[in-house]
Amino acid sequence: MSTRQAGRLYGVGLGPGDPSLMTLRAAQVVAEADVVAYHCARHGRSIARSIVAAHLRPDHIEERLMYPVTVETTDHPGGYRGALDDFYEEAAARLAAHLDAGRTVAVLAEGDPLFYGSYQHMHKRLAHRYRTEVIPGVTSVSAAAARLGEPLCEAEETLTVIPGTLPEEELAARLAAADSAVVMKLGRTFPDVRRALERAGRLEDARYVERATMSGERTGRLADVDPESVPYFSVAVLPSRIDEVRPEQRPRGEVVVVGTGPAGPLWLTPETRGALAAADDLVGYTTYLDRVPARAGQRRHGSDNKVESERAEFALDLARRGRRVAVVSGGDPGIFAMATAVLEVAAREPYTDVPVRVLPGLTAANAAAARAGAPLGHDYAAISLSDRLKPWEVIAERLTAAARADLVLALYNPGSRSRTWQVAKARELLLGHRAPDTPVVVARDVGGPEESVRIVRLGELDPAVVDMRTLLLVGSSQTRTVRRGSGEEVVWTPRTYPAGEATGETAGETAGEPAPE
Repeated sequence: MSTRQAGRLYGVGLGPGDPSLMTLRAAQVVAEADVVAYHCARHGRSIARSIVAAHLRPDHIEERLMYPVTVETTDHPGGYRGALDDFYEEAAARLAAHLDAGRTVAVLAEGDPLFYGSYQHMHKRLAHRYRTEVIPGVTSVSAAAARLGEPLCEAEETLTVIPGTLPEEELAARLAAADSAVVMKLGRTFPDVRRALERAGRLEDARYVERATMSGERTGRLADVDPESVPYFSVAVLPSRIDEVRPEQRPRGEVVVVGTGPAGPLWLTPETRGALAAADDLVGYTTYLDRVPARAGQRRHGSDNKVESERAEFALDLARRGRRVAVVSGGDPGIFAMATAVLEVAAREPYTDVPVRVLPGLTAANAAAARAGAPLGHDYAAISLSDRLKPWEVIAERLTAAARADLVLALYNPGSRSRTWQVAKARELLLGHRAPDTPVVVARDVGGPEESVRIVRLGELDPAVVDMRTLLLVGSSQTRTVRRGSGEEVVWTPRTYPAGEATGETAGETAGEPAPE
């Protein structure tokens, strides 16, 4: 006796709405299927079915998969997610019955079946059990870009696709970092998306597309859209930045001072990524500029690391001519870096009207501390050992004061080819106030290809191993080390300071809470 062969499952992408944008393969599969299945809300209408209406036969078996909920309000014991999971299991069982009976099943999906599509929930439950083919379709992303008539991505730009259901702060962070972007699932999320675009500084660039290629299509500037008029089938689009607006068309430019962190792109914040992507010109020390990916249409102005004032003036002059300028620093721009130089020059005529913003970056002390453990877990001081901009006598006084206060020390710019004696002198001074076995983190090129992080003792610190790419973290009297099971030595400074010591801090103090008065 022969066994009936199971049917075949198809996930059929129908494109964005216009029936003429269906692929030939999609039309063929629908026309030849035994069962046509489609998802719908409780009202029973289906956009997917309307797209394929001309290809349906009178003898088609239609399976209407009706969602039990369309918003997150439900009395299901498992909540919204539980209600949907039960629905998907029941819908998959209904389709499986047809497949077991040898019928071919075509599950319809607007756009592409595996791109935010309902079909994928059937696919995950059935594709491993039955022969399956997915028919790709034109996505709403491609349709929206086409209807706007604006490039979506060019050259090395990347496209970010974001669901509007994310929290507003998460939306803002992702939009700030994106080259170009599409936000899906608007409708009731539109007010949050609009605020996120505004917070990310991208609202003026944003475009709106509603029901792309369908009846009732609407496009325009997103900032002009009434939130009460936005349906679910709409998207927000941030097109390609390249050639978006010529600088001479802007009333004025601006200077944004950014920090790249201690190394490359992995250390950038989303806000900084966005500022770098939006800039017409990048200005900075050549070594730091090399960390920033090249972009079509951007100009790069590299220089030596000893001309900070000249670099700042050059950037401000560019901004006066209407250009958006990113001044690039390593680490955090406000810590021994370019923010001060730019603001000093911007305080003088003729630059007082040039907008200047400073965006934070991950500073070297925090990066080095994280690699070593938590040596900055309590109070600490950051001091530069460079005597190019301040006398050594001032540095020595500050080292002494910080050592007497029993602060952990983050020592920036400890040495270079032309400054060879400062580390030895600082060690000598600190040994007058710290025990020789005080832990010292010697961190070089953190995040870079030559990264080296070692823990030595203050009395054994060798100045010869310290250069301009090195940062030193000198522990307090309370800083501890431990060698873990892997053999790795870890350093940390306890947050509780012993009673009776010099700080006067109470043992009950916690983060974000003031000590009792």
